Amino acid sequence: MTSNDYSAIRDEVAKLCQQFPGEYWRAKDRERAYPTEFVTALGDAGYLAALIPEEYGGAGLPISGAAAILEEIQKQGCNGGACHAQMYIMGTLLRHGSDAQKATYLPKIATGELRLQAFGVTEPTSGTDTLALRTTAKLDGDVYIVNGQKIWTSRIEHSDLLLLLARTTPRDQVAKKTDGLSVFLVNVNDALDKGMTVRPIETMMNHSTTEVFFEDMRVPAANLIGEEGQGFKYILSGMNAERLLIAAECIGDAKWFLEKATNYAKERVLFGRPIGQNQGVQFPIARAYAQMRAAELLVHEGLRKYEANENCGEEANMSKMLAAEASWAAGEACIQTHGGFGFAAEYDIERKFRETRLYQVAPISTNMILSFVAEHVLGLPRSY
Repeated sequence: MTSNDYSAIRDEVAKLCQQFPGEYWRAKDRERAYPTEFVTALGDAGYLAALIPEEYGGAGLPISGAAAILEEIQKQGCNGGACHAQMYIMGTLLRHGSDAQKATYLPKIATGELRLQAFGVTEPTSGTDTLALRTTAKLDGDVYIVNGQKIWTSRIEHSDLLLLLARTTPRDQVAKKTDGLSVFLVNVNDALDKGMTVRPIETMMNHSTTEVFFEDMRVPAANLIGEEGQGFKYILSGMNAERLLIAAECIGDAKWFLEKATNYAKERVLFGRPIGQNQGVQFPIARAYAQMRAAELLVHEGLRKYEANENCGEEANMSKMLAAEASWAAGEACIQTHGGFGFAAEYDIERKFRETRLYQVAPISTNMILSFVAEHVLGLPRSY
């Protein structure tokens, strides 16, 4: 994949994003409101169905196409965090769902009739130790009874479906520690106030995230995805895609910051000359650009290997880390270049700065990435 790939798609995405300028995003941020109009426009244009095969009504693009869409959204100053999960959550259904499940849900997801935006994995007690999660699902006839809680489950208030990971076999009864977890597709509207309670969490950025509680919630056994007890493997199989797509978004953020900083440095005149003529101003911007380009190349290599069905765990993890750091460096340079104006809401820099900071923590923390590289790439002893 080169920077010129999907140029037609990028141009169309850019045109769509121009209908949602900074004023729109500032209002949503101020009100902590979900950008329904923006997500609807993306859905109507078919971009949220980019990875759905054509036989189910989608575009059937490879993952690099989805990456181009999400990168462009961020590059235009918008926030794909409101809808990016549909790109990578859907892979679990696509790869491991039954023919009946795919026929039931994918066409409606492709048209936008159904939204699959919510992913219930993380819990307050287990954090990044996914195998220690405590939410249980017990089979009772033709339904599973679910009890437990999830945290940082984003967009569930704006999603029709929830992909849920729960323990179906006690941890002390499994042959392998990765066994015993299962994945379910939950109809959110059916479950609300019928065993499922959602509590919004206010955060430093407008991310529509929540805590979810389950008390004897009933999920039809037909909504089990794949084989019972193999859910952890199914979730893992989608994580490389998730990290590559998030990395692409971070590259888009970095490009937005760099363009803002560069233009301002050229136009702002102090002491009789553009501030960008000063090395103290231009060097941080140039360094951030170099960081962005290096991370971008690794993202492209990860996408290439993913599409070739090669093991891309190393590239997916490292590109997500490096791209998140590059976007943060670009944001830092952008704020420093603008001085006090960088903190003014009308410039949008402080909003984007808050939004891009998230990706050094989630969906996988930098420490977990470094642990992966140390153990699985360099062969060092496991540290946890």
